[in-house]
Amino acid sequence: MRNGQIINMNRGNANAGARDEAALHGSGLLNRRSFLVGSAVGLGTLGLAGCATIDDMSEAKKIYGPVADKRFDIPAVDVSKLDAKYVRRTVRYHSKEAPGTIIVDPGNYYVYRMEGDGNATRYGANVGRDGFRWSGEAYVGRKAEWPIWTPPREMIARQPEARKYAGGMAPGLDNPLGARTLYLYQNGRYTLYTIYSTSDPETIGSGITSGCTGLLTQDMMDLYSRTPIKTKVVVLPA
Repeated sequence: MRNGQIINMNRGNANAGARDEAALHGSGLLNRRSFLVGSAVGLGTLGLAGCATIDDMSEAKKIYGPVADKRFDIPAVDVSKLDAKYVRRTVRYHSKEAPGTIIVDPGNYYVYRMEGDGNATRYGANVGRDGFRWSGEAYVGRKAEWPIWTPPREMIARQPEARKYAGGMAPGLDNPLGARTLYLYQNGRYTLYTIYSTSDPETIGSGITSGCTGLLTQDMMDLYSRTPIKTKVVVLPA
């Protein structure tokens, strides 16, 4: 991190539609697995909940139950596909950052919201894959509920199947940006990175995106509701 500026491990690739390609992994769009890199995610997430206790999974079912949202009803998460360590919870987390700050820890697949007094809300996340990771500081410059998704030219060049959405994909359960999205900015400019909603629990704890960060929809709604514009976001080195 240099004077709060984003340092990209691979800026040329990461900026080529980071938010859009990343978000595809959280939907049923165009066969949700067709945009993953190889089969690493599928192989790495099989049987994740095998070591979870009954209490862990009972709590997870409460947290990740169905939600009747204003525009679309959000289905419950299949928590059998979620490692219990990624269930939302309050944890001790020591940081100099002010309450409300969002800290992304891609090395451990977590997002923290600082709550003060050494506490934080911790969410499980999916993060950037090798070659698309970055670290630095940004802030939330825009928020959107049920946003329209438009693939950039660079993504269409890499993944021609996205071309039919060049004019924008309407909001909905199949939209890859999901129910809520936070857009990250620096110095008044959009960085192309987001924190977005995913409905795929098997992606949590994986590096699959082009630099964006995905939370389960129920987690994203919780974070979104408590995150005003201008909130500071710190992305740690992986």
